Amino acid sequence: MAVLLHLDSSSDDTGSRSRSIGKEFADAWLAAAPGNEVVHRDLHRDPLPHLADASLHWPPRLRGEGARPPADAEALQGSLIEELLAADAVLVDAPMYNYSMPSALKAWIDHIHVPGVTAPFDVPSQPLAGRPAVIVSTRGGSYDAGSPTEGWDHVVPPLTLILSEALGMTVTVIRADLTLAESVPALAEEIPRSRQEHADALAAARSLGSTLGAASL
Repeated sequence: MAVLLHLDSSSDDTGSRSRSIGKEFADAWLAAAPGNEVVHRDLHRDPLPHLADASLHWPPRLRGEGARPPADAEALQGSLIEELLAADAVLVDAPMYNYSMPSALKAWIDHIHVPGVTAPFDVPSQPLAGRPAVIVSTRGGSYDAGSPTEGWDHVVPPLTLILSEALGMTVTVIRADLTLAESVPALAEEIPRSRQEHADALAAARSLGSTLGAASL
């Protein structure tokens, strides 16, 4: 058996493509091996508070003199890190909002990225090194190489930096662009591409969820 930590952050409960693609992955994970589990945390429906005190960016031994973060905030951070460390894989559904990640997802990152605990700093700590992390990246427009909007994506690069470089996880990205084509008239001519990218992303999520979910056998 293996445990998947599945994070949703879309504010759209009904038409979200990041949610639909993530669900496809999670369902395939569950079906891949007996006893597989999914721990689902919906960061939009049950949002985390912003980090309560700057000292929580650091473990106690590296905090400044006199640091006294609220006990409940420190306990919450500890529980989120424990939840992450207990997972065999992590699935992050990350829609693009205003060229960046939803603030609900950023709040989770701020709680779990702690140098010297989950990432190296004064010690070479990477307890999640080698574990798989899957980013489901959905974007309303297109950001093709060579286009005027190339480089406007500020979702996948920071997530990859945190999960891969800092935490040492093995990151795979599943993308679906032009998610607004069905609802924005100016993008209507892109509907065929939008639908195809969604279908391709669902298939990729299904395949990867099955493969990673079966890896524990």
